[in-house]
Amino acid sequence: MAKERTEKGERIQKVLANAGFGSRRQIEKQIVAGEIRVNGKTATLGDRITPQDQVSIGNRPVGAWRLNRTESHTIVYNKPLGELVTRDDPQGRPTVFTQLPRLRAGRWVAVGRLDINTTGLLILTTDGELANRLMHPSRQIEREYAVRVHGEVEDEALQRLVAGIELEDGPARFEEIVESGGEGSNRWYHVVIMEGRKREVRRLWEAVDLQVSRLKRVRFGPVMLDSRLHTGRYRGLEPDEMRALRETAGLGKDKEGKKTRVHDKKKDLRRRKGPYR
Repeated sequence: MAKERTEKGERIQKVLANAGFGSRRQIEKQIVAGEIRVNGKTATLGDRITPQDQVSIGNRPVGAWRLNRTESHTIVYNKPLGELVTRDDPQGRPTVFTQLPRLRAGRWVAVGRLDINTTGLLILTTDGELANRLMHPSRQIEREYAVRVHGEVEDEALQRLVAGIELEDGPARFEEIVESGGEGSNRWYHVVIMEGRKREVRRLWEAVDLQVSRLKRVRFGPVMLDSRLHTGRYRGLEPDEMRALRETAGLGKDKEGKKTRVHDKKKDLRRRKGPYR
């Protein structure tokens, strides 16, 4: 006999979002579409669930361990060259998830991806709602990269990159480009984008006939890559970083109800040499 629905627990959309199955809004749409079942019955928006309930999304059952409410953790990882942001690789290549601390409950969710040839800042969290909000295009969160470009870079090319270029998956642009040194035909730039489309930074440079020889993410929203964090290492976010990140994600004020001041990292970028914007 199917279990009776409990009035205890938390709202189903909140629990499933925290477990990493999508944003609350996405979960609510699945509930309305009849795609989620609780104890054998079609879920409704008012349902509350506990880890003892039997939940399925489509034909896929949700493990009880995914429904356990646990303290969330968020870390920054300095991804090295050659690692994949995936849990399993058929070719047996190293992945970032094998380098992370083990969890008693929950699982790490990567906030966006970095391809195998891109290094630098990667945020990982056990808070599925936070991860989904940070990755949603509507949040328009800045991503800053240090990029080494091979070739002669003309001012006209830089102006095109900030004005906008039509890529195969739609228009794209750099919000800002700042020259950061280099020698000969290898020049360093810091660039800012507002989306996380696949290989977007590389494709933009390729669109003006220039090749990226090195690419490193140095900032995601208010979180900077600490120069003291060596490649292949991770660290937990400081309380002020966590508050600023949650505010950037639209998750409100801190526990004391105070509005968090988000440091303007873009001003730091502008202090570097000669911005194009």
